[in-house]
Amino acid sequence: MNFSHIERIQNISSMEEDVFDLAIIGGGITGAGIARDAASRGMKVALLEAKDFAIGTSSRSSKLIHGGIRYLENFEFHLVFEALAERSLLFEMAPHLVHPLRFVIPIYESSRVGFWKMAAGMWVYDLLAMLETPQMHEALSSEETKIRLPELGADQLRGSFEYSDAYMDDDRLVIETLRDAQRLGAKLTNYTKVTSVEKDGDYISSLNVEDSVGNKSFSVKAKQIIGSVGPWTDIFGETVVDSWKKKLRPTKGVHITFSRERLPVSRAVVMAVETRIIFVIPRNEMVIVGTTDTDFNNDPYDVSTEKQDVEYILKAVNEYFPNLKLIEEDIIGCYSGVRPLVNDGSESEGKTSREHSIFSEGPNLSFVAGGKYTTYRKISEDSVDFVLKKMSFEEKMSFAPSDTKKPLNPMVTQAEFTKVKLEKESLSKEYNFSLKVIDQLIERHGKEAINILNLMKEEYSLHNELEALWMGEAQFSIDKELCLSLEDFYWRRSPLFLSHKDHRLEYVDVISKVFGKNYQWSEEEKRLKVEQLKKQIKKETHWKKD
Repeated sequence: MNFSHIERIQNISSMEEDVFDLAIIGGGITGAGIARDAASRGMKVALLEAKDFAIGTSSRSSKLIHGGIRYLENFEFHLVFEALAERSLLFEMAPHLVHPLRFVIPIYESSRVGFWKMAAGMWVYDLLAMLETPQMHEALSSEETKIRLPELGADQLRGSFEYSDAYMDDDRLVIETLRDAQRLGAKLTNYTKVTSVEKDGDYISSLNVEDSVGNKSFSVKAKQIIGSVGPWTDIFGETVVDSWKKKLRPTKGVHITFSRERLPVSRAVVMAVETRIIFVIPRNEMVIVGTTDTDFNNDPYDVSTEKQDVEYILKAVNEYFPNLKLIEEDIIGCYSGVRPLVNDGSESEGKTSREHSIFSEGPNLSFVAGGKYTTYRKISEDSVDFVLKKMSFEEKMSFAPSDTKKPLNPMVTQAEFTKVKLEKESLSKEYNFSLKVIDQLIERHGKEAINILNLMKEEYSLHNELEALWMGEAQFSIDKELCLSLEDFYWRRSPLFLSHKDHRLEYVDVISKVFGKNYQWSEEEKRLKVEQLKKQIKKETHWKKD
C-alpha cells in the first residue's frame, strides 16, 4: 500500500468532507501510536502534523528501546516493568527496527554506585523483565571487561556488568507506525498546521488548518480531539485553551556521532557522569554518544547543539576511553532535541519522572504528554481509552478492542525477517549487488528490501551500487513514507546526515534527481532545494570550527 503525496492529497480531501471520531494533533511517535490504536478499533481517525512526521523528539532520542535501568534508583519499578514488557513486544512488532544489543556498565573504585548495589540492580532488572530478556546479565571481572572492551580505561577498574536492551531507528519506527495506521484506514497528513479552533462554548466544533505544501486552508471536524505535540504542549495549549496552566518541564538532550573506526566498541557502554548517565551506542556504521539533560524553555524548533554541549560529552568519552584521544574533528554528526517531561516538582532534570500524563481540557479536547519512547504503544492505548470515556455508551460499543500487538508491517514479521536474512547470498547473486548493500537493506526494511532491489536493478542499473542504493531508498521513501523533501530524507528517512562526516553529500545530485522527477522540480528548483539542504546541515553543525 502506498503512502505518498497522492495519498496525502486524498487524505486532505477526506478531512475537508468527513466528521471524524478522533482528530490527533501531532505526528510524533505518540500521535502515530494513537492513530494506529484508534484505527485498529474501527474509529474514523485524522492526524495532522505541522511539519514533517517525527521532526521533534521522536527523531532526536538516544534511539534506544530499554527498560531504563537508572530509573530503579528513583524506585520507578512500575515504569521499568512496563518498559521491559513493551521492549519484548517491540522485538516481535518491528524486528527490522528494534535490535537486541548488549550494554556494559563499568564499575570503578570511584563509581557512585558500587559493585554490590549494581549487582542487586541487575537482578531486579532481569526479574522485572520476567526473565524474558535476549540474554541474562553477567558480572565481569576487570580482566574480562578489558577483553570485551579493550579501549576502555583500565585505571581503578573493578569490573563491570553486561546486560541486554535494544537500539532502534526512532524516526522510521514513527513512519512504520503511521503506515500501519494508514493501512487500517486512518487519514494522515504532514505539513498541515492547526492554527486555531472554532468553539461552541467549551466544545471545539472544528480545527482550522493550514496546508503549507498545497498553500491552502481547510477545516477538520471531529467528535474528540487529542493533542500529542510533545515539547510543544504548553505552546499549543495556550493557543486553544483560555486558562491553560503550564504542564511541562522541557529538557534539552544533545547527542554526537563518531565513526566505528574512531570509537571501536563492540557493545554499548553506560558511562556515569555526575548524577546522570551517558550512553555510547554502536549501531551500523556509526556510534552515537549522549545525552545531556538541561532545562530548556524556548520554542523546541529553536533547539540546537552548542559548543559547550559537545565539550561536555567529549570530556566524558575521553575520561572513559582515554587512549582514543577523541577531538572535535572526529565528530561526524550531531543532533539535539527537547524531552516533553511532565513537571512533577523534582529538584533536578534527571530526577523528573518519565511517566506519561493524559488529561482533559474540555468536553472534547484531551492532551497526552511525557512518557518513554519504549512505552509508546501502551501510552497510545491508554490515550484512546481515556478519550473513549468521554464518548457516549452507544459510540463506545460500536468500536472493537485495541489490536496493536501484531507486527507493524505485515511483510516484516519475525519469521519473515529471519527467513529473508538467510537469503542474503542468493539475493546478492540474483541482483548483482554486494552483500554489504543487501545486508543494509534487509536490516532496514526486512522483506521490503526486495522492492528496493527491484527499483535499483530496473531503474538505476547505470549507476554504481551506492548511488543506486540511495536512489532506490529515495524512491521508496517518496512512494511508501510520505517523504516530501531532501531534508526529510536526509534526516528522518535515512541515516545520511548522522552516519558520515560529509553527510553523504556526494549522492545529493542523484538523490535530488529522484525527488525532482517525482515532484516535477525544474533545474533551478532542484538547485535551490540542494542549497536549502546544505544550509540546514550548516545550521545543525554551527558549533564546528571553520
